[in-house]
Amino acid sequence: MATGSRLMREIEEERPHEGECCFWWLGQLGYALRTARLQLLIDPFLSERETRQFAPVLEADTLGQTDYLFGTHLHDDHIDLPVWRQAAKAFPRIKFVVPRALKGELCAELDTAPERLIGIADGETVRENGLEITGVAAAHELLQQDENGDYLQMGYHVRADGICFYHSGDCCIYEGLYGKLRALGRPDIAFLPINGRDGKRLRSGCIGNMTWQEAADLCGMLQPGLSVPGHYDMFLSNSENPLLFSDYLDAKYPGLRCWIGPHGTRVLVKAGG
Repeated sequence: MATGSRLMREIEEERPHEGECCFWWLGQLGYALRTARLQLLIDPFLSERETRQFAPVLEADTLGQTDYLFGTHLHDDHIDLPVWRQAAKAFPRIKFVVPRALKGELCAELDTAPERLIGIADGETVRENGLEITGVAAAHELLQQDENGDYLQMGYHVRADGICFYHSGDCCIYEGLYGKLRALGRPDIAFLPINGRDGKRLRSGCIGNMTWQEAADLCGMLQPGLSVPGHYDMFLSNSENPLLFSDYLDAKYPGLRCWIGPHGTRVLVKAGG
């Protein structure tokens, strides 16, 4: 497993073909991805914290070749503000993809030009530089909206260079989610949280996500080329066993492929696989 500048060099030097994508899990629900032309980061949590179960696998000062940095919602293990501020200042090539409800606030936080932030609403599709991003509202326990009706938490359905993936962000299953995703079509990769939720965690302020059973059933509907569970590894008080997900997926939806592996490991995915 590579880490730090060595891992970033590996990411930058990777050159998938059209219709291929390489990804590296960064922990929690964070991923680095390379398509044929683009380098993407989604929800990278790279700041130190005493309660982390492992050190960050990348450093903020290595992100210079990133084209787009996605954030699903304003929790520091998803939009890591110290890292985002540093990236905004040091790397002018990076553009930031965020829920539209957060664009104004994050533009001020990052002290950067508004055109560097792409704000996306539920059901909205943005096309830029060969990238097609559709927003899918995420229910982090609940669907939350601002005064304009825009959702504060967002998942992203992304097409780039012949590959398609869905990253749900922190999300529970809600009425209408299946229909939205069916309309968007089968992804080659589905990145989903599996840590679940319960009253004890909610009372302590730990907002929950879909359970491993719910995530597996969502994959059963989506039929992705590869199912990737996440958000089970970072904090001891909010963890889950990913083998429960993979075993249930295998038993209920035989033939669906699943990846569970260590942080910083290269995974190659081909479209239609």
